[in-house]
Amino acid sequence: MNLKTMALHSHSAHLPTHKRFSRPSALHNPFQTSHVFRSSVRYDSNQTSFPVLVARNKGGRRLVTACMGNADSEEEEEPVLVAEKKEELVERSLWKQVKDIVMFSGPATGLWICGPLMSLISTAVIGQASSTELAALGPGTVFCDNMNLLFMFLSIATSNMVATALAKRDKKELQHQISILLFVGLTCGVLMLLFTQFHGSWALTAFAGPKNAHIIPAASKYVQIRGLAWPAILFGLVAQSASLGMKDSLGPLKALVVASVVNGLGHVVLCNFLHYGITGAAWATMASQIVAAGMMIEALNKKGFSAFSISVPSPRECLQIFGIAGPVFVTMFSKVAFYSLMTYFATAMGTNIVAAHQVMIQMYGMCVVWGEPLSQTAQSFMPELLYGVDRSLEKARMLLKSLVIIGAILGLAIGAIGMSVPWLFPNIFTFDLKVIQEMHKVLFLFFLSLSITPCTHSLEGTLLAGRDLTFISFSMSSCFSLGALLLLLLNSRGFGLPGCWFALVGFQWARFFLALRRLLSPNGMLHTEELGSYNVGKLKAT
Repeated sequence: MNLKTMALHSHSAHLPTHKRFSRPSALHNPFQTSHVFRSSVRYDSNQTSFPVLVARNKGGRRLVTACMGNADSEEEEEPVLVAEKKEELVERSLWKQVKDIVMFSGPATGLWICGPLMSLISTAVIGQASSTELAALGPGTVFCDNMNLLFMFLSIATSNMVATALAKRDKKELQHQISILLFVGLTCGVLMLLFTQFHGSWALTAFAGPKNAHIIPAASKYVQIRGLAWPAILFGLVAQSASLGMKDSLGPLKALVVASVVNGLGHVVLCNFLHYGITGAAWATMASQIVAAGMMIEALNKKGFSAFSISVPSPRECLQIFGIAGPVFVTMFSKVAFYSLMTYFATAMGTNIVAAHQVMIQMYGMCVVWGEPLSQTAQSFMPELLYGVDRSLEKARMLLKSLVIIGAILGLAIGAIGMSVPWLFPNIFTFDLKVIQEMHKVLFLFFLSLSITPCTHSLEGTLLAGRDLTFISFSMSSCFSLGALLLLLLNSRGFGLPGCWFALVGFQWARFFLALRRLLSPNGMLHTEELGSYNVGKLKAT
């Protein structure tokens, strides 16, 4: 399970009445040369003024005032014409930007859906056969999918560093950054493989507690089998993030579509026909993840970069990676820790409650990732606007406005759809009436926590693109600390599963308001022309 959220006022400068203005350029590949607009000249005449020179381009017409004419008429009409034209071009540019975002984030959505979809398939298939094995998936997915989220600092660091290298148009440096990040991913994968094989049972026992000793054997088998894929998972994660940093979401999407098909067929054969239960689900998911990693590597190689060129980072490069990955790790750890605490408290409430929580949290994970492509879009496109060759804070603010508009619409949609599935079709996951009753208790809280996440992802993705890492790590750790205290308080007062989900609502909305306040600040990265503390060359690790 991969659990991965404004109206932003524009600060447009006053337009002088005797200067031309141009349409903001669309998002483009940094390795391409800038567009050259073809212009034509014509003369318009009327009864009150001399000819007016008009230049045309693809985006519309640019007005240049005549050198001679009636002064009074010109003073009255020109500001009105200029203001109307600027408003038209800004509106047209906004919708063009929304289209560009959809074209990139649409395929990218598939990337984030595939992982939770695999876990949701496991939940549905296993829940039909055994409530005990369904409960075992709770702690099992904590040590597989939640731990995978913990390593998302590799994904974010890769996308950020690749997008920055693209903004500087340095292909050699780009290959080197990919090589050292692949080494880091492979090293982390091997360490996780050793941990799950030798310490997995001990960690599960400590997590689930003595009251749930009966689910430990099934959960332990699940974790150990899926742990075999850790090196491939993290190596493929770096390759996928490199492609996304290059603004390519179709190549990785193809890989994960194939992997999802392999996972679905594996569940049908191993669980439905051969009746291997949770063990068969683990083998099917593990095999699909290895297939996905292989295709990610192939997609990266087709772009002219070597996915097998692995370099050991120097101490200076380790510090550079840590400067980005360190605060991001704190952010990811805070998310993982909070979701894991929810599962921990739910596990202590009994088999029926943890089974209901497993269904709802898997459904939540399936829906929440729809906002992740907005964060990825910000991380892929924002760097060139914030500190690239074509730096433009006005375009950056417009991009963020587009992202938040899409996020608000998307949040309401996925919140309503995600809530309706366990409400109207609970038998997809289980036939146990007690489990279904517990599921229905948290439906509204499920909607509240889910609907705000796409907007939050847009805001936090912008902060990551601008490398405001100290604030992100501090705000996320603060949200985790306060959320954990609220979770502990509600649990001690006997609020049950609704108390866990009420704490999640507070956690998600606090993230949104903190990120929004930061970006709206007059001294924020989107409103100060001097790079200052956001200068990519002067970043320091926290």
